Amino acid sequence: MARLRVAAAQYPPERVASPDAWRARAERWVAEAAGNGAELLVFPEYGAMELTATAGADGDLAAQTAALQPLVPLVFGTFADLARRHGVWVLAPGVPVRRPDGRLRNVSRLIAPDGRAGEQEKLVPTRFEREHWDLGGGDAVRVFGTPWGRLGVCICYDAEFPLIARAQAEAGAVLLLVPSCTDTAAGWHRVRVGAAARALENQCFVVQSPTVGAAPWCPAIDVNVGAAAVYAPPDVGMPDDGVVAIGTMNEPGWLYADLDLAAVERVRREGQVLNLRHWPDHARPGPAEVRELTAPI
Repeated sequence: MARLRVAAAQYPPERVASPDAWRARAERWVAEAAGNGAELLVFPEYGAMELTATAGADGDLAAQTAALQPLVPLVFGTFADLARRHGVWVLAPGVPVRRPDGRLRNVSRLIAPDGRAGEQEKLVPTRFEREHWDLGGGDAVRVFGTPWGRLGVCICYDAEFPLIARAQAEAGAVLLLVPSCTDTAAGWHRVRVGAAARALENQCFVVQSPTVGAAPWCPAIDVNVGAAAVYAPPDVGMPDDGVVAIGTMNEPGWLYADLDLAAVERVRREGQVLNLRHWPDHARPGPAEVRELTAPI
């Protein structure tokens, strides 16, 4: 199954009145994408933080995070049920999870229609996550098997660090998912540039899904700026600019793209350039030499 229709959410957090209202909203979003033929649905980083609206602790991030923990099974259970009912794969909205050892981690979960699931923790926390949230980084880079080939998840800031995606590509990933949450246009562009660069370097497709709009009750997602996008290596059979599809900035909704995953293997084998294969030529050349300019000979 080399062909895939992917849907990337430009997801607006909503002040939901109850967990039941949140569940109904999740069902509407999944039903819409599945009804349009999507087989893989990608939701953004911290998409589940909208549930903090039910906590009654506006503006208190610590209290909201604590109140959210009992709802984590609801989040992942809801999307497991929706994946099964609609016969789709889903990267569920991201959520901060307090691990049994007390560590707080930013988690995205990939869920298959048969209920199987795998998790990727964000590896490199941002300044906000470190300084205002005491959120730590994960320690495992993972790839997951799907009917379309292996895929990896680079959560937002992780997409700006090439060795993470490189490890996933070396493990066979032909598709990278980048769930993101950024509060400025500059932040979105950093992740966008990172996602496009990872597609170029690793000769693979990259799908970005952002939060959009405002959630003033929650300090973690109070402002959300971005557009969903799908990137490819600019090479034979791919778009010249590497942009397969890109959404309208800050407009809620789904972005769809039809991908031929076999094209990744063709580019990796027969491309005008062979970035994936040639990476070892320069990846670890040692420290740069510092030289003073000299007079021409």
